[in-house]
Order: sequence, then structure tokens, then C-alpha cells
Amino acid sequence: MTQLRTVQVLGGGSAGSSAHVRSLAAGLVARGVRVTVCAPAELDHDYDFLGAGARFVPVPRRSDPLAVGALRAACAGADVVHAHGVHAAVRTGMALAAQPVPLVVTWHSRPRAEGARAQLVGFMERKAVRAAAVVLATSSELVDRARRRGARDARLGPVTLPPPSGLADLPGEKARAELGALDRPLVVTAGPLEPYRGHDTLFDASRRWLGHDPVPLVAVAGDGSRRPALQRRVDVEGLPVRLLGPREDVTALLAGSDVAVLAGRWEARAPLAQEALRLGVPLVATAVGGVPELVGDAAELVPYADAVALAAAVSRLLTDPARHAALAAAGPRQAATWPTEDETIAQVLSVYDELCPRRTPRGHGSGHGGGHGDGDA
Repeated sequence: MTQLRTVQVLGGGSAGSSAHVRSLAAGLVARGVRVTVCAPAELDHDYDFLGAGARFVPVPRRSDPLAVGALRAACAGADVVHAHGVHAAVRTGMALAAQPVPLVVTWHSRPRAEGARAQLVGFMERKAVRAAAVVLATSSELVDRARRRGARDARLGPVTLPPPSGLADLPGEKARAELGALDRPLVVTAGPLEPYRGHDTLFDASRRWLGHDPVPLVAVAGDGSRRPALQRRVDVEGLPVRLLGPREDVTALLAGSDVAVLAGRWEARAPLAQEALRLGVPLVATAVGGVPELVGDAAELVPYADAVALAAAVSRLLTDPARHAALAAAGPRQAATWPTEDETIAQVLSVYDELCPRRTPRGHGSGHGGGHGDGDA
């Protein structure tokens, strides 16, 4: 039987979609599929697609003729092309315009846009999903959105990030000591310092914790356009917040924390929420997008942009040991309900099988093999 050939296309490559493609590439290769990954060059350095057994073709996140031509050449001879995110899907649709190759699109998250740009984003979403034979959306809300945008076939395709190895050995206490938080509660959040992440709401909430004894420390990992403005707020208002900048040890920071916070305007299957629940760290998150579907009853959910509710939920967890322990225990149980890497790869392979049934790879459905494993939508 002829070996199945697939091309995986990434655009900007958020942490979630990039880790998913790395895991998917390794799992597909282990099942006898030939995989090519097309993505900006720096992503292979960060995610080592070559190490997963895939061929890597650097393609910049642009829609000019040169980039589209490079993508078209990489897709020549493929049995199925799989684009991850709206931007990647639009560019891939352009590249495949003259090639009868089925396109699968995984819609990982919703682009953030307002005003005139929101109209452009809506146009891109329609163009992306209508070019696809199948859209796999990571939350039920995105499935509905894809259908409203004109998708012929939209299905739920939840993506679970592979758990980091050595969860029990994470140096959480060391990270906590480095922050000077051994004798005070530690609240951790992570992600880009951009307007949609809700940092102003979190900072407003932190002011309400100044009356705690001891005062909780809020550690914010990440970088972005709002960092200077947020640092000014910390300095001027004397907030108990530390901006840590980009960190490679976010999982260890979470492991050492008392509470994790996700305050953004919209999320699908947020990596921070997944890591917190796996680690048994109580999570307070905004009830937006796919978050309620992801966390179930294993987190405290609050309205977006409600600093009073956010402050109260965190305070409750810091002062109520029983509730804190209950959420700590509920997190891993909820995480156990998420699809495994093998289940995710099996679903993707079943879609490929529908689109090119005579190219099913040997070992499809065996459950053996597998790989290692906040951006593009």
C-alpha cells in the first residue's frame, strides 16, 4: 500500500498549536506516515520537528507570492494537507488553488480583533473554512463559529498538550524561593502581555489583596507590547506584582504556586489551564470560550473583566483550605478526561482516511507509537 504523505502547515505558531504539530508529526511518523512541516524557520529550533522524524521546510508567515510559492512547492505530491490556524489555512488555500489536494484545518483559537480589523478577520475565517474539506475545531464554540462561517464539515477536535515529563520532580519550591515567596502565597499567570490577556483586571484584583497578611505575590511570566505600561502600574501603585519576562520554567513556577490565574477575554484550550489542572494547582479562570468545557467543575470560574469577582475567588482559595484541597484534587481527575496523544492522532488519521482511503498507513488504529509533545488561530 502506498505510504500516506501529509504536509502540516503552521503560521505564526502559538505555543499550543506548535506543540500540537510537533506531537502530531511524531505520532504520524511512528504510524508510517511521511510528514512534512512547513513553518517559520525559528519554530523548528524551538520544537525540533526534524527530531520528530518529519521533513522541515521553512516558510515565513507571509502571503506574498514568494512565500505562497514555497508552500505550493512543499505541498506538491501530498495526499492531504493540514493547516493549523486561520492565517495558515488562508495561505494554504491559496497555495492549493490549482492542486486537487484535500485540506484539513485545525482551528485552535479565535483571532483577537476589533472595529475594522474584525471585518477582515471575519473574511479570513470564511475563506479559511470554506477552503477546507474538514475543519477540526478545538472547542464546541469554535465548531459553531466554523459552521456559521460556511464550513462544509466542522467537527470537535480537542487538542490536549502532551504532559511534561517528570511532573513529580518539578523544582517548584526552588522557583518559589527565587521569587522570595516561601513565606507568602504565590499567584501565577503566564502568557503574552497583550490587551486581551486581562492583566489590568488581575492588577486591579491584586490591589484588593494588599489587606491580606501576608500579602500574596503575583508572578507574571511572559512578554509583549504592554510590558512597559504594566510595569508603570506596578511601580506607581505599589502593587504586589512581579513581571518576570519570558520564562522557560513556567511549569515549575506553576508547580510552586498556590493559585493559577487565567484572566483573558477568550481562550480555547489554554495551555496554562491544562498545566495547572494536571499539576493539581487550583485555577481561577474567566468563563469564556472553551474554558468551561475544558475545566468542568475543577476550577473557579469568574466573569471576564470583573476584578471584584476575580479577587474574591482567589482570596477564597487562599483562606479556605478545604476548598483549596478540593480543587487541587479535582484538577488531575478532570485532566484524565481529556483526549490522550494517541486518541488525538487516531482522530486525525481517521479524517485523513476518509479523504484518501486507499492511502491508510500500516498500523492505523493500532494505538501504538506516538510522539513527544496561547498566536495563530
